[in-house]
Amino acid sequence: MKKITLQNYSEDKYYPKVVDAVDKILIHGGEVRPIDVFIKMGLVEKKNIESWENGQIPYLEMVLHGSLSKLNRILRIIRFHAHDLNLRPKITPYKRGKKVLRFSKSGDAKLEEAYSRHFVKIGQSGAKRRDSETGISGNQMVEITK
Repeated sequence: MKKITLQNYSEDKYYPKVVDAVDKILIHGGEVRPIDVFIKMGLVEKKNIESWENGQIPYLEMVLHGSLSKLNRILRIIRFHAHDLNLRPKITPYKRGKKVLRFSKSGDAKLEEAYSRHFVKIGQSGAKRRDSETGISGNQMVEITK
């Protein structure tokens, strides 16, 4: 399997699915989150996202469908495609109270950052963005409280 690069990412088999998911997300708002792409691609169910947000699942990868290699490929494709769309990256920590939610089993900082990297249309105000699928606003920090 070839490494995904800026030169070859649009040739990857997951590229059309990522593009379709990103297009659908941008119709409803100005921010693309990897979680939303995974939902649109059918790689995770919303109920599992909610369980993770509520602290019932220790890390998100546990409920994502697909190998870690596949998920990493998709994260890279999202990043490169967002760059082509002139979307601005923004790291967004996910928290439940004071506890930081983990995305990966390993807890690797670069991987955690890749999962938490949102891509925002330039000129969009964070307070005005809202994802219609999950209902989480586009604030600097996503804090889950229940």
